[in-house]
Amino acid sequence: MSDMPVDVSALADLLRRAAKAEILPRFRRLGGDDVRSKSEPTDLVTEADEAAERMMKREMAQIAPNALFIGEESVAADPELLGKLKDAELAVIVDPVDGTFNFASGIPAFGVMASVVWKGETVAGIIYDPMGDDWVMAEKGAGAYLRRPDGETIKLKVSDPRPIGAMVGMASAGYFYGEEREKVLAHLAKVRFFANYRCAAHEYRTLASGHVQFALYNKLMPWDHLAGTLIVTEAGGYAARLDGSVYEPHHVDGGLLLATDRDSWQTLHREIFGS
Repeated sequence: MSDMPVDVSALADLLRRAAKAEILPRFRRLGGDDVRSKSEPTDLVTEADEAAERMMKREMAQIAPNALFIGEESVAADPELLGKLKDAELAVIVDPVDGTFNFASGIPAFGVMASVVWKGETVAGIIYDPMGDDWVMAEKGAGAYLRRPDGETIKLKVSDPRPIGAMVGMASAGYFYGEEREKVLAHLAKVRFFANYRCAAHEYRTLASGHVQFALYNKLMPWDHLAGTLIVTEAGGYAARLDGSVYEPHHVDGGLLLATDRDSWQTLHREIFGS
């Protein structure tokens, strides 16, 4: 977008610098007091999450002083902050460590994500991989790209469509409950294979890069899904909430299904949810 309200390159660089300063030095070096549970034993926060978010918030005040800053840990401390997103003219949403469970477990599958919401619409998304030292990123209407620190860029494209029996995808059933969870898991047997990295950042990267054909989520927090959804759709994919409606930045429920194209989305929805 020519009139982008935030310097996306500066934001991407900030994610990298925060990872190098606050996240990577703590990887596999966390003490017992450096990891705490939030809503449940597997919902973790570490000193890396909090220190990286503090750094991002401080520097975003210089990059985009008029933007509402929303971070996962800021909302954990002040839940009312999330409600301000819907009416904000400009907002920057960050997930300082996506895949905290992996990070705290010493598993090198975690990412740093940011998105820019302007006038109610996601206009930029960035996913930085600290271990691979590269980004996947998109601006609305301009396609999605893998970008390396030396400036090399590679345009991303989702996979060609496949019949459901040949589809490989990402599915998180952890936030489906009761009979619905049993139905979803049983119906996912219709696809060739599905996995869950416990890290939306890498799941979105994998889908946008053409390696899998779908992704399914039920819990929608903006720091987990705004960047990845824009990147996947700019790479040619199709995304909608489970009722078929458009996924908007303020949505926190309704589930989300992403696929290579609309026809594949409809096939998956019918076969997994029976409608």
